[in-house]
Amino acid sequence: MIAFLGTGLLGAGFVRAFRRRGEEVHVWNRSPDKARALSEVGATPFETASEAVRGAARVHLALVDDAIVDSVLAQAQAGLSPGTTIVDHTTTAPAPTAERVRRWIDRGFVFQHAPVFMGPQNALAGTGTMLASGDRAQFDTVAPALEKMTGTLVYLGDDPARAASVKLLGNLFLIATTAGVADMFMLAKSLGVPPAQVSRVFEWFNPGTMVPARAARMREAQFAEPSWTLAMARKDTRLMIESAASNGATLAVMPAIAAAMDRWIAAGHGAEDWMVIGKDAVG
Repeated sequence: MIAFLGTGLLGAGFVRAFRRRGEEVHVWNRSPDKARALSEVGATPFETASEAVRGAARVHLALVDDAIVDSVLAQAQAGLSPGTTIVDHTTTAPAPTAERVRRWIDRGFVFQHAPVFMGPQNALAGTGTMLASGDRAQFDTVAPALEKMTGTLVYLGDDPARAASVKLLGNLFLIATTAGVADMFMLAKSLGVPPAQVSRVFEWFNPGTMVPARAARMREAQFAEPSWTLAMARKDTRLMIESAASNGATLAVMPAIAAAMDRWIAAGHGAEDWMVIGKDAVG
């Protein structure tokens, strides 16, 4: 039997997938209605976390943050059997994650942090990517179960904090990219470009294909032979900000990037590739 604590969008998707595979699943959520709703697919809701985990061979969590993970585990502890496997899919901070893993292993449990790059539909379909790190022998025991939950399971080494770190990296890029798209729509709105035409830009020009090569150049500090100089990129950034402002619009992301560019230009890097603004991050 599996217990799942935290049946929001992601957790509910996982529970529904477990039920499709014929697994017996006990569920609990801080908002009880979300757990009760899963009775329609045959999951059994419980009023307390300790009741939900009693008798479970494996307990999964999909919660909000470190504080809530610790609080829910404290509530559940009375119902846990020694040696139970605990799998936490919550996006948490690296240092508290490592401490949590060690603490629960010291208490006699298997504890695997396994954050995901997955949405609710991925959880339901068993697609997307799941990350894991920590003791290799422990990972190997739980990996067969995790592989059924995702399209790709990535083991990142024995550092128990590494999966948490890499999850934050991926989310940072997603947030930064989305904020950049929002700035695109804001600039387009200020210039009278219809949203449908903004979306079609990605049919004609797909910057996503450039990301791996740009990341490699930044990692290797290849700034001396520019494909786009920092000075020219800064000029274009100025045009974006000024064009938006002239029509009463404010961009969210570009002013911060412009400020970083200005610092590097002042330090004498204007003729180098514009990716030099990331030099300190990889040096």
